[in-house]
Amino acid sequence: MALGSLVTQAAMGAPAGPAETVELPTRVLVRLGPGPEAQALVASDGLRTWTHRDVTVRLTPQAGGGLAVAVQSPTLPLHAVQLHWRYAVPAAATVLGDAWERTYGDVQFQPPALARKLPWYLVQHDPRTGRTACFGVRTGARAMCYWQVGGGQLQLTLDTESGGVGVRLGARTLAAAAVLATTGRPGESAFAAAHRFCGLMSPAPRLPRQPVYGINDWYFAYGNNSADLILQHTRLLADLMPAGDNRPFSVIDAGWAAYAPELPNDGSWNDDFSRPNAKFPDMSKLGNDIRQLGMRPGLWMRPLCASHTTPANRLLPRIPGRNDPKRPVLDPTIPENLAGIQRNFATYQAWGYDMVKHDFSTYDLLGRWGFDMKDRLTPAGWRFHDDTRTTAEIVLALYQAIRDAAGPLYIIGCNTVGHLAAGLFELSRTGDDTSGQEWDRTRKMGVNTLGFRLVQHNQFFAVDGDCVGITPKVAWERNEKWLRLLAGSGAPLFVSAQPEAIGAAQKEALKAAFAQAARPQPVGEPLDWLTALCPTQWRLDGKTTAFDWS
Repeated sequence: MALGSLVTQAAMGAPAGPAETVELPTRVLVRLGPGPEAQALVASDGLRTWTHRDVTVRLTPQAGGGLAVAVQSPTLPLHAVQLHWRYAVPAAATVLGDAWERTYGDVQFQPPALARKLPWYLVQHDPRTGRTACFGVRTGARAMCYWQVGGGQLQLTLDTESGGVGVRLGARTLAAAAVLATTGRPGESAFAAAHRFCGLMSPAPRLPRQPVYGINDWYFAYGNNSADLILQHTRLLADLMPAGDNRPFSVIDAGWAAYAPELPNDGSWNDDFSRPNAKFPDMSKLGNDIRQLGMRPGLWMRPLCASHTTPANRLLPRIPGRNDPKRPVLDPTIPENLAGIQRNFATYQAWGYDMVKHDFSTYDLLGRWGFDMKDRLTPAGWRFHDDTRTTAEIVLALYQAIRDAAGPLYIIGCNTVGHLAAGLFELSRTGDDTSGQEWDRTRKMGVNTLGFRLVQHNQFFAVDGDCVGITPKVAWERNEKWLRLLAGSGAPLFVSAQPEAIGAAQKEALKAAFAQAARPQPVGEPLDWLTALCPTQWRLDGKTTAFDWS
């Protein structure tokens, strides 16, 4: 089925297979400067080859129905490639995109608007017919890709910048992306179609061997932790864990690593993630103690923190959002820096840890959070040490280096690019932080990210919607709902439990939730996600459940 007829045929109620043939675009343009101006290319070879000066874009239909995009630009810095199709969206249809990294409580189906960028894929649903169409690129793309739809056209932009400048490809050909599409099957919900499409985009996910669940200290300790506190937290909840061979994790969050001497000991920056501070005298012993209590040890780290003694030529340049001289960032295109990050992960293996959660890498690389990447991913004009690779390729190389060094460790990416992490990391923290202090933040960030990114669960990775922060500051009747949703979603469940907030009711609910989360379950489905920002109607473990989030 051709891309141009995709939704038209679906709207007519025609049968649809699992994958579609992607029609060749009617226009191809490139951006050769940092601004929005684009240069049209001239087509040849039946719309498969497009050229301008020495820039060539080749489009190759794939046996599985996709369309491979390869780019050459030997002398001109290349900022982006744009593919355009003539395309009419059904009048009542709404569309959903992914996010550049985490979501921030603002993802939802909306009417199409050409100005809005939809990262990586779009899901289109027509409520009149109940049919769904999906467009995307295969995971592991070598460009940062986003869709735009509206005004009779569909546009895919492949951002090929390297930091804030155009990539210098030289003699090599960039295998930029593979475009994919599918339509919903008769009777298939929009969620089921999107979940299936995520599997088409991510053909080889790296998944945990068993469902992941456990505890994390962040949402009551907030960095003010210690080895003693970690063991107290682990002992508190150890008796509530189910029996069996799928053991829970006890994850040590920020606060364990050695601090730069000139900074306050708040664990916020310049931690030396190769060694602990005085509050954590022996990381190997602590891991063993956690294991003796029946849990598997894990820890948090920030891979791109640089020391104040790191030579300037190994650091990323200062840009808005990344311009604090007290917070230098390693340039991951320098082999020495990648080797240092890998040594840290080898150290964690030697200490006997089973999981590492790494954080902040997208912000540290680009100086922006996902919600600020509206016009550009990063400020214009700055470059990596190696600007012959695209930002997407540099991110992929960082993730691959972590994967290679981590060996059998489970990896949770937080503030990572999900479409590039798929196949490399077992888990991904797909939303911004929940809270042990503000219920509204948990509702906004947690429920929204589960509602709109569970389509990726066990297709890209295990989707971590973040913790249940059980403290005296958040009413238990609210947290209990969030606990039930996470436990029944089939996704990972992590709990931060302040001892003072744990009584008989909490223990009973936690025991049931951990037992449920420890066993395989169907992926939870938000039944009202087409219209709700924080879905209230869910199908969990085969049963329909309603939640009042107000």
